[in-house]
Amino acid sequence: MNNFFHLSEIIDVDALQKIQDYYSKATSLAVVTVDYTGDPITKFSNFSKYCSIMRKDPECNDGCCRSDAHGGLEAARIGKPYIYTCHGGLVDFAIPIVLEGQYLGSIMAGQVKLDKGPFNIEKCREQVDNRWHDNAEVINAYNEIPIISYEKIDASANMMYIVANQMVEKGLANVYQEELNKKSLELLEETKIKSELEKSLKTAELKALQSQLNPHFLFNVLNTIGNLALLEGATKTEELVISFSEILRYALENSNQFVTLGTSIEYIKKYLSIQKTRFGDRLEYNIDIQEELLDINIPFMTLQPFVENSIIHGLECKEGGGIINIAAKSAGKDAVISIIDNGVGIPKDKLDAILDKSSREYFEDKSTCIGIKNVDNILKGYFGEKYGISIDSKLNKGTIVTIKIPKTSNPGGALSV
Repeated sequence: MNNFFHLSEIIDVDALQKIQDYYSKATSLAVVTVDYTGDPITKFSNFSKYCSIMRKDPECNDGCCRSDAHGGLEAARIGKPYIYTCHGGLVDFAIPIVLEGQYLGSIMAGQVKLDKGPFNIEKCREQVDNRWHDNAEVINAYNEIPIISYEKIDASANMMYIVANQMVEKGLANVYQEELNKKSLELLEETKIKSELEKSLKTAELKALQSQLNPHFLFNVLNTIGNLALLEGATKTEELVISFSEILRYALENSNQFVTLGTSIEYIKKYLSIQKTRFGDRLEYNIDIQEELLDINIPFMTLQPFVENSIIHGLECKEGGGIINIAAKSAGKDAVISIIDNGVGIPKDKLDAILDKSSREYFEDKSTCIGIKNVDNILKGYFGEKYGISIDSKLNKGTIVTIKIPKTSNPGGALSV
């Protein structure tokens, strides 16, 4: 196997973008992820007005690039988050992403001012006043930059360091698993590779074990940020941090497992509460689950792709927003879960393509199609062809997703996708 990796080859960039966006909202930090050459692989989250103005000046933009390059290289050198001041008088930090000794890139975050510590606001303000004292637009934009504590930025840096490198480790485990799947097919034709396959299996199992993050430190960091938000009176930030923490806990502790419908619904509630913060009155939702169904088992992340699709493709582009209704009812020996939105709907040709793995649409919209197709494959694989998903959608009316599973059939154990 090629031992040289590019960050985008082993990490789910879409998932990283979502975590980065939530993280930015929870901490008020600007964030972007770059590869080892310094090129961004995600979009900027919460980029400040002050830095946007500064980067319009060619000389300042060069200074920004030099600051970022220095921060990323220094973080890679010391192998941990590196906090520093940029030439514009703000505090930033770089988080190195390293895999098996290879530097893959960095998460660059910050664009804030500190209330105390080695990079306090008094020292940094001198840099701004000396050069921009006669430019009111720059000074006003600088004054709008939030002031946070050194403890909070240190905790934020360490939390994202754990999350990012955990994602990379899991991504590498998936790469090894794909290699194993290929070798398994070859084994049917060539028995002589049996010993090599067993050796690869042991390697993959070791990588999988190494990628299991002890979550206690991560959640302690999140609790620290939440407590700081509470002390600072930032109740919305505290609520977002708590919801974000519980979403991460759910993802880390239940990956590749069956969970109860009740547990899955609690996760969906946290996800929707974060989206509600983003959309405000433009998003409403109702959840109605029959009590007898709360303890039935469903595959991990069965509901997430459809709820997310309702928001991103159904309601986000609809003027005035809309509503999502999630319900689960008994139907004899089966349970029927429905996710209904009154969004813009899905064109018939695209709807047909979503469940057709060979279609061009499938590959052009992987974030939607692969998630939906995987859920359908998993349900049919474990429960039989009569189970799975069906989708009914009408343009400018909305979409109805129906998920059918047995109430009593439970294979247990880990999922195999």
